[in-house]
Amino acid sequence: MASLFGKIARFANSPQGRRAIEQAKEFANDPRRRAQAKSALDKLKARVNGRGPRPR
Repeated sequence: MASLFGKIARFANSPQGRRAIEQAKEFANDPRRRAQAKSALDKLKARVNGRGPRPR
């Protein structure tokens, strides 16, 4: 059975994996996407620390 890391490495080296990596890089460099990610992370941190609203 292949290890999880081996499967990830194989995917990253495939054409589909390379496209996914390029898309992730583009999203990471977009200021609007970066703000969305920061907002989502802040909400998650607040919920974990007990300061945010609880999910329904």
